[in-house]
Amino acid sequence: MGSNILGIVQSVFSVFHRFKCYSKDEKLLYNVREMAAVLGVNVHLVYELINRKLLPALRLGSLKVRKSTLIDFVERYEGMDLSDLDNIKELQQNMN
Repeated sequence: MGSNILGIVQSVFSVFHRFKCYSKDEKLLYNVREMAAVLGVNVHLVYELINRKLLPALRLGSLKVRKSTLIDFVERYEGMDLSDLDNIKELQQNMN
């Protein structure tokens, strides 16, 4: 029984450690409209990214994306051309 309680305490501390870097005023989840504003795109593109499973989301009342998921998305697709989601490729540099 003691080891079970220790496991629970360790789990609680693990969750606390993951979220302690967020202040009370900092958002953890963004809805689709907020995500569009953060990314500088329209909401239709955000829905398309979610539908194609390029941007993982959860439904909590409405569709939402975690802040850490947004950061992962931007890092994963940095240097890529996402103008055609059926043909994602490396961004071509203009040689002007």
